[in-house]
Amino acid sequence: MNVKIATVLTAAIVCTAVAGEPLLTPERYAAECRADLESAAAIFHGLENLQDEKTIETVLKPLNELDILIGNTAGKASLFYNVHPDAAIRDIAEKHEQAITKLVSEISLSRPVYEACLAVDASSADADTQRALEHVLRDYRRSGVNQPDEVRERIKKLNDELTELDQAFSVNVRSDVRSIKLDSPAELDGMPDDYIAAHPPGEDGKITITTDYPDYVPFSRFARNDGKRLELYKEFKNRGYPKNEQILKDILIKRHELANLLGYNNYADYVTETKMVKTPKTIHSFIDDVALIAKVRAEKEYNLLLERLKQIDPDAETVGDWQKTYLEELIRQEQFNVDAKEIRTYFQFGHVRDGVLKLTGELFGVQFRPWETEVWAPDVQAFEVLDGDTAIGRFYLDLHPRENKYKHAAHFGILSGVNGRQLPTAALVCNFPGKDDETELMEHSDVETFLHEFGHLLHSIFAGNQEWARFSGIATELDFIEAPSQMLEEWVWNPQSLSYLALSKEGKPIPADLVAKMVAAKEFGSGLFATHQMFYAATSINFYDCDPAALDLSTTMDQMQRNYSLFAPVSDTHMYANFGHLVGYSAMYISYMWSLVISKDLFSRFEEAGLFDPAVAQKYRRCILAPGGSKDAADLVEDFLGRPYSIEPFEQWLNTPIETGNAATKAIK
Repeated sequence: MNVKIATVLTAAIVCTAVAGEPLLTPERYAAECRADLESAAAIFHGLENLQDEKTIETVLKPLNELDILIGNTAGKASLFYNVHPDAAIRDIAEKHEQAITKLVSEISLSRPVYEACLAVDASSADADTQRALEHVLRDYRRSGVNQPDEVRERIKKLNDELTELDQAFSVNVRSDVRSIKLDSPAELDGMPDDYIAAHPPGEDGKITITTDYPDYVPFSRFARNDGKRLELYKEFKNRGYPKNEQILKDILIKRHELANLLGYNNYADYVTETKMVKTPKTIHSFIDDVALIAKVRAEKEYNLLLERLKQIDPDAETVGDWQKTYLEELIRQEQFNVDAKEIRTYFQFGHVRDGVLKLTGELFGVQFRPWETEVWAPDVQAFEVLDGDTAIGRFYLDLHPRENKYKHAAHFGILSGVNGRQLPTAALVCNFPGKDDETELMEHSDVETFLHEFGHLLHSIFAGNQEWARFSGIATELDFIEAPSQMLEEWVWNPQSLSYLALSKEGKPIPADLVAKMVAAKEFGSGLFATHQMFYAATSINFYDCDPAALDLSTTMDQMQRNYSLFAPVSDTHMYANFGHLVGYSAMYISYMWSLVISKDLFSRFEEAGLFDPAVAQKYRRCILAPGGSKDAADLVEDFLGRPYSIEPFEQWLNTPIETGNAATKAIK
């Protein structure tokens, strides 16, 4: 079978010329989408009508070409749909995603292709090829290829409808930027000076604070006006509501029907089957185990917050969810002598960005150089990753808020790295300050987010030298995906690594005693964090391991919050309407905490040898990152640790004694 598809693929994301003239017009992008779909359809139909002997060369490799092409065109469409400033191109990307989903559904339900794969003998092939065939056959069975014709038609329709619902949910969150009004600068009391300067009164004399992260996060942490913090909290938690209430319910119902058609009791049974957890029962047990481990610490932390709140409001009996960040900040400042407003003066956006590149480059033995290519917005930057003199990947940094842009922080894969074919290419999409002034200040938590997401990007680059596209990049189990990125967050607490990231506008490095205080205060709130995460995880699994027809979203989510979090639900809020992980991760939000357990164990090797130990870093890159999906995650971890992963480092982390006041000061000294 003669496969020629590389020539129709676009080599780069081209949107805006240096002079500002659009290079990628809607007409050109639409033509590229059509060409990609036509090429993919040609490969697919060639496989369906294959008369030759069914071999690795005639079946599995053309399927790999199909994976490459679909992955590339889908990756670009997903990125453009979420970040492109041109509404016409976003619209084309949206429709192209839908068309790709239809084609993928058709491919996954093709009996001729499935039967051709069944006929392939890979017994004498290498381990990666055997694994590729095993996964192809597994995925075909899970798609419903063995179902009767009428069932397969219904599955196709459900997949198409779910894609449209997913997109609608995302659009409703992305476009719903809400705000509150402050009557005077006095209501900015407690905010950093640079934040106040960036929020002058408007023509009406009022100050606007939006739900975009550069506004919301600092206001939640520093604003002394409790009423305004609550007002902004409610707006933030209601993004996407009420539109997304019915959309999410429809997604749950259709996914449940899909699972039933495929022979599963519910969607949770279906989605967990190929993950590390394997079953919903494991998730429920894990949630209860973590909640129990964290309970004692969480209750102590909550009581400290309540004691502090009573100093402000003697009649307070509980701590509200909108108050916890503010109160935690007060306690860190008063009990640990850590002032986040002082800390943020050392994190200028431009220096942080350059520091992340330098830090990770030295840690993993690579270099980053500017990549001369066109971008989709003027503030987007592009880089190549060099291992020695060899380019091993490329990426874009789209790091600042923009109208109609994705509102969170995420890694977007664009091109899967395939050995001898194409370099892995990805984009990091965030919403940090510093768009017009690179000296603008970031929260330390923003720096942590930056390094976390950059961990995903490095994973996709280092795992981008695969023969089989299905194993390229972050192709591991969903409940392991976050572990490498969560582990990399540890570097924002290390004095040596902070020397790369922190520098005041006056050119002063962050003082050693301030870093020591930050580290001493680091774990405060970890128990509350763990229990609140179990509330999210419990919501996720309980939305999906039932028949959702009678499910009340608000009632169930509120009940899970009461069961696991120490913070009661806040009336008139509907977080499920903007909780995108309920769509993207479905029943598997537990992945974050499951991954965190593993990341604590992985990090123990660096703690023993030193965070910049080259031997450990290279082994980690080789054993954890580079294999991509070519091995099971549990095997990757055992290759690195020399043993199966353990929950003990995680338990030790949560059992760290809480020392405040004089004890904390003494520990710092």
